[in-house]
Amino acid sequence: MEEVPPEEARGPCSGFRVLEFGTMVSGPLAGQNLGDLGADVIKVETLMGDIARWTGPPERDGINGFFTQFNRNKRAISIDMKTEEGIAIVRRLALKADVIVCNYRPGVAERLGFGYDSLKTVNPGLIFVSVTGFGPDGPYADQPVYDLVVQGMTGAMPQQGDDGPPQMIRSVIADKSTAVAACSAALAALLARERNGGIGQHVHVPMINAYAQLALSDMITPETFRPRQAEEPIIPNIFHVWSCADGFLVGMPIEDKQYANLCQALGRADLALDERFSSLAERMRNINTMIALIDAELSKRPWREALETLQAHDVPFAPVYDLEAFMNDPQVQHNRTVFDSEDPYGGSTRFIRHPSIYEKTPASLRRHPPRYGEHTDEILGEAGYGREEIAALRCSQTVA
Repeated sequence: MEEVPPEEARGPCSGFRVLEFGTMVSGPLAGQNLGDLGADVIKVETLMGDIARWTGPPERDGINGFFTQFNRNKRAISIDMKTEEGIAIVRRLALKADVIVCNYRPGVAERLGFGYDSLKTVNPGLIFVSVTGFGPDGPYADQPVYDLVVQGMTGAMPQQGDDGPPQMIRSVIADKSTAVAACSAALAALLARERNGGIGQHVHVPMINAYAQLALSDMITPETFRPRQAEEPIIPNIFHVWSCADGFLVGMPIEDKQYANLCQALGRADLALDERFSSLAERMRNINTMIALIDAELSKRPWREALETLQAHDVPFAPVYDLEAFMNDPQVQHNRTVFDSEDPYGGSTRFIRHPSIYEKTPASLRRHPPRYGEHTDEILGEAGYGREEIAALRCSQTVA
């Protein structure tokens, strides 16, 4: 991921302007992804600021680690959106926006005065991406929603718990999957605008829909054909962690050749001839037996030795890393999956890179996460406000 000055953005979204009314994760990460791709992202915050700014340490120079990971490549302005003057600023900014990303609860933007229906009259090309918990309407539309609520409702937790109590994924995975969906929605709507004469649209991205696609596309297999088939499907638990003498590995031989190579690597050629494991379907039917036999072999070996042998035989296994080991892995370092960048305020900041690698329009890091209200004057000036007007807005506490 390149590090370039703001004016040298070459990403596929270079030239587009995004207004982000985002808090915590789903809206901000969607905005960050668009910023990585070259868009000029303006983060519009209330006078309180994005609550993510106040989640606690680690902190440096007025900004914390959690906020940092979701808010690079943005400029920030703080506005009192409960005043007529504040909403007038928002509406003026929206005149030149290509995309708005908003993860306020349904109806909030409309009540404040910058809902899509009111803005499209002055900016018909505007794309308004609304990220909500359950969607714009329905029995749960007005309920407050966080990641944990969506994880609980979506149906994946019992399987995560295996034979024990249901378990969450200990990450805001529903929020992050929604952010990816919201970014994709914005890009698709921009493409549609190019093809339909420049007319924008309102796109709704419910968290429950986004996470269901991520979590359930494989788990819903038994319900695929309606009415449900009488024969119960085989749903093997392939998510096994292999215990070695001094550590852990993950992996599973899926193809027949991989299974044969695994048996050879472990010195158990007899298992390759066992009828119970002669095909993928048979291995899945007898997976618990197969796992027990392989476990017994791997438990005798140090994990590094076992991994080297398995990889030499082209079997897809990998170590179970902690975060530090992941960051030190040679492939991760080669890809710059995690990289450090010198902060203009001093010190170094560690980021996770944008995932995609573009041959001609690379994603880039152009701005470190903004301090609270860092670009208020700059953004207002671009919107046509003079120095005296900006000073008056500050004096009235309409902006900060």
